[in-house]
Amino acid sequence: MAFPAELGPLQIVADTQVCISESPQEQEFAIQAVRNQMALYVGGMGARGRNFYNDLAVRYGYVDEAKLVQDLYLSGQKAEAAAAVPVELVHGVSLIGTPEWVRGRVQAYRDAGVTTLNAHPISQSPESRVRMVEQLKEFAS
Repeated sequence: MAFPAELGPLQIVADTQVCISESPQEQEFAIQAVRNQMALYVGGMGARGRNFYNDLAVRYGYVDEAKLVQDLYLSGQKAEAAAAVPVELVHGVSLIGTPEWVRGRVQAYRDAGVTTLNAHPISQSPESRVRMVEQLKEFAS
């Protein structure tokens, strides 16, 4: 299939949440926010056996963990489901860490062919979210 030239080159967009901070407390706040969201998606989006996000976590190698998160979430144990989301999975789908770590992950996205990061900053203050976006812009340039 040929696309019209006016569409331009194909863009690869990655959606991620970001928290750039040296503070372990800020990082933990962000990790918990991502865990909560992942528990909803992996555990509660769709029916058992018909959940794209659960299937994706399985393809990422988290077979037992995805089942546990879904079992807990569907039984109403949402906090326990969030706690069952492995921190390695959280770090695999988000940019939460020190400036140096996030800079390296942004480069990894670039190396993988990502042309646009659709980043959602996680912070308790608007000023911190603005700072994170500015840092991410610097890392991506």
